Amino acid sequence: MTKQVALILSGCGVFDGSEIYETTLTLLRLDQLGIAYECFAPDVAQHHVINHGTGDEMEETRNVLVESARLARGKVRPLEELSADDFDALILPGGFGAAKNLCDFAVKGEDLELVAGLQEAVQPFHAAGKPIGVMCIAPVMVPKLLGEGISVTIGNDASVSGAISAQGGLHKSCEVTDIVVDAANRVVTTPAYLLAERISEAAQGIFKLVERIDSWIEDDKARAAEQD
Repeated sequence: MTKQVALILSGCGVFDGSEIYETTLTLLRLDQLGIAYECFAPDVAQHHVINHGTGDEMEETRNVLVESARLARGKVRPLEELSADDFDALILPGGFGAAKNLCDFAVKGEDLELVAGLQEAVQPFHAAGKPIGVMCIAPVMVPKLLGEGISVTIGNDASVSGAISAQGGLHKSCEVTDIVVDAANRVVTTPAYLLAERISEAAQGIFKLVERIDSWIEDDKARAAEQD
């Protein structure tokens, strides 16, 4: 049986969308492991648009789904079409789009609210016990997405880890090259570019995350085969 993983993107670009290297490294490792994937994104306006050369906000509007299509080479579907029944696992790359477009953590901190439809898309994976991988700043959403008491990491940033704790999550410090695994909830996280200074550093943690997802999928398929 072919393994299938869904990714939820938040635009294109570290400062206002999905982190490009994180997403690309994730897709690369999935492909190297022979895992098929599809990308999804909410069809909403971005929080704002950042000039990545200067860091300045630009006076224009962009759409998260349209921008995500740049990153996914056109192959992206609206978030509302994501069904956990069609996939073995879910991965959310980071980038500040996760904190601006998938939720409003960048504005409200620990009082964040999720973009419409995100929880409805993600919760069924968790309810079915399917693996979920989350990286960079995106784990700040885990308590609201999946519930309290789940161990995650964003690295070692005190302000962000404090926001996770304030929501009822459990934060564990982690090196950029490693992962934090909550086996009971089947959630795996890595700091990625919240700590990475080189793409090779980010790759180590992201590859470990994808490999753990792959291992869990293998376990699920083995159990399914035994029951047939």
